[in-house]
Amino acid sequence: MRRRDAGLREREYEVPLNPRYMNITQKIQDPSLSTTSMRQDDLRKSSQSSGTETNAAPSTTEQFSVKDVNRILMEFLMYLVRILIVCYPVYLTGYFGLSISWVLLSLLLWTKWRNNRKWKEMRLDTAVGFLENEEQVINKEVKALNDPAWIHFTDIENAHWINKVLQQAWPFFGMFMEKLLKGSIQSTVRMSSPHLKTFSFTKIHFGQRPPRITGVRVYTHEVDKREVILDLNIVYDGDVDIDTEVNPAIVAGVKGLQIEGMLRVILEPLIGQAPLVGGVTMFFIRRPTLQINWTGITNLLDTPAFRSLSEPAILDIIASIMVLPNRMCIPLLEQVKMDQMRFPLPRGVVRVRLLEAKDLMAKDTYMLGLVKGKSDPYAILRVGNAQYKSKTIKENLNPHWDETYEFVVHEAPGQELEMELFDEDPDKDDKLGRFNLDCGEVKRKKQMDEWFKLQSAKTGMVHLQLQWLSLQTDPGLLMATPQGCACAMLAVYLDNASNLPKDHSEFSHNDKPGKHSKETKLTKRKTHPNSYVELSIDKKTQKSKVVHASKDPVWEEGFTFFVHNVDNQVLHVQVKEPESKSVLGSVSLPLTRLMNTSDLVLDQRFQLERSGTNSFLKMKATLRILKLEKAEPKPEVVVPQPLQPAPQNRQRQPQAAQSGPVPPSPAPAASASNGLYPGSQTAPSTPSMRRFDSHSLLSDNSIASSRMDLVEALPYPDAILNHTGSFGEIQLTIKYAKLRQKLVVLVNSCRDLVPCSENGSDSYVRIYLLPDQTWRHRMRTPVKKRTVNPVFEEKFEFSVSLEEAKTRKLDVAVKNSRMFHARERKEIGMVLIDLSGLDMTMGSTEWYELTLPGLKKT
Repeated sequence: MRRRDAGLREREYEVPLNPRYMNITQKIQDPSLSTTSMRQDDLRKSSQSSGTETNAAPSTTEQFSVKDVNRILMEFLMYLVRILIVCYPVYLTGYFGLSISWVLLSLLLWTKWRNNRKWKEMRLDTAVGFLENEEQVINKEVKALNDPAWIHFTDIENAHWINKVLQQAWPFFGMFMEKLLKGSIQSTVRMSSPHLKTFSFTKIHFGQRPPRITGVRVYTHEVDKREVILDLNIVYDGDVDIDTEVNPAIVAGVKGLQIEGMLRVILEPLIGQAPLVGGVTMFFIRRPTLQINWTGITNLLDTPAFRSLSEPAILDIIASIMVLPNRMCIPLLEQVKMDQMRFPLPRGVVRVRLLEAKDLMAKDTYMLGLVKGKSDPYAILRVGNAQYKSKTIKENLNPHWDETYEFVVHEAPGQELEMELFDEDPDKDDKLGRFNLDCGEVKRKKQMDEWFKLQSAKTGMVHLQLQWLSLQTDPGLLMATPQGCACAMLAVYLDNASNLPKDHSEFSHNDKPGKHSKETKLTKRKTHPNSYVELSIDKKTQKSKVVHASKDPVWEEGFTFFVHNVDNQVLHVQVKEPESKSVLGSVSLPLTRLMNTSDLVLDQRFQLERSGTNSFLKMKATLRILKLEKAEPKPEVVVPQPLQPAPQNRQRQPQAAQSGPVPPSPAPAASASNGLYPGSQTAPSTPSMRRFDSHSLLSDNSIASSRMDLVEALPYPDAILNHTGSFGEIQLTIKYAKLRQKLVVLVNSCRDLVPCSENGSDSYVRIYLLPDQTWRHRMRTPVKKRTVNPVFEEKFEFSVSLEEAKTRKLDVAVKNSRMFHARERKEIGMVLIDLSGLDMTMGSTEWYELTLPGLKKT
């Protein structure tokens, strides 16, 4: 009776799908076959099929239960039923003798209905997507319309009442500016040069059109409780009319002025007495845009040849007054310190490591543009007034720089990292794209390692690593930094000087008494000297503005320096005369002296060397230690362990010793981003996450065949077995759309995948939302050929509620569509994401480390 039942089961499960599956089915039903005999049989067949190949990887087997085979048969039968449903109407048409036109008409109607339904769903998805991403869509569509900023963003308010106040007060502002220009400004211009002694304003009229405030944003949560920060979007298209005259033959003027920018206003400190605010600080976060209509002799500056020279020069003047780090301050109380208002300590430092770029546009051409070449790319990085230029990589669309830059950040959020890529040419450099990132984003995330898309470019991405460094007063945090990066920052507030000598000869003792040098006889003696200050640490030099005709000059300027070695570096300060560059006095300040002061601050009057006996320089030096902030821990990627280890795991170990690395024992751990530099102790890396047996990813009532992955018993290709290092990473954006009640998964890109050939890999991504693992729940991206850094940008949606989504897991696998051998696995990386640890309503974009079952990163 038992033999008869076994024979029935054998005939019942003979599925003509693949000889391999028939062999597995027979082995399942025959209990007399031991594991040893099964393995010997497989090895014998493998050796026969491979011929003389002795290095072939030994094959392994996978035991399936009766329930597993039933599921395979059920899916196959469902496939046959679907084919029958499609073909049966054609059979009926022929059976009843109807014309083939009825079939074609039915197909036409069905195709039209399907297309209409498809377009209807697309329109609905577009409308719902607009509702969910209203801010991004409006910002993108109406950016070129020059509409007020409060239309673009809901957190920016309109300012009609402010514009009404400006309209009413504008005539009185014109009267104030007329007095200011004819008073202090006119006298300053006359003193700046002997050729401008007759300079005067002949006409001053600021017109009838005041500036407009197109939007106001108020910061209250992200800032200190004793301050209020406002960002004002200012647009001024004025009918200003100003004429100047040096002599009757030289007349110049301005008739029409356009300026646009974001002005930040800070009200601090807030106090408990009138006027409630200690002072007002104003500055432009970024350089404003400027356009001037010149008149008179300066009308030449309207020509294209001179416009590029005049307007940047004027912007430099504006930047020296009201663009960060410079500020315009109005103290409202005598107790408020002017130096703290005008030059507060920066918010922090951003360290930028420019690694590489890829897929840049080819700008160089040959043979009159008939043959496309490559590009000679270089990058320009800018934060505020600080700017760096990278080296140029010749003839390369995928350049590698690996250069590090550091920027002082005075306002975050607010200041942006601006990056532009150019193709270096002998005549004019071509633009390859640009990219902006708010430094507040780096401050929030602490560390970032991402590929950024280039704007204003058809193709191209740039790879940056960014770190946020905070400013600390603890000398114990001072440590050596890798690759010559700064370990501290020095902020210097240059206040004033007193009793400066008229020139170098006043304190020089080389001349005999009663006699004057030839230079003194030929030069008219000045009553008071012109002076500026030059500050330097090693080769880094900065200069102050020039103060004319004053023995007690007041500069009130701030400077910052990066410090690489506190023990050896010295701050050198020299007061110089601008015409002859002669030194009127100097001060040397070793930085070790600051380490012994309270709060690392030294604020005093310094006796000037090589100067008069009563010549002093007042300045304030503040040293701050740079501390690398650690990134916030990423959501933990959980890998559940199987309740009972599969027996084939123990059998695979001796075989793996013959062909590749030995699988490790299960020890799942979440992966964390490494530090910016190898070997750095400031950002230690946690053990990387490993996946072991693919059965641990499945529910109790599912098997590998239900996911159409019937090759888990096959070996990995040699390219993967011999690979050393990481298996790569995948970037996913996971968000829940509340209006549509759908989980949205955006597959952005992968990086550093295992190359399966000399040209890379032909990779695609497969996704399951566990526990749904049938073929109809399978999501897959298109194949990206011959690359190890594929960019997919594919969106997938799952119809689940938010509560249910939090209980699910996302099974993601990166596969190669073209392998070396038919009997090899396609997976080149996997990851399992527990959605319960993600904030899906806000959305998250993260890099996840890829792993492979049974393989360990070496």
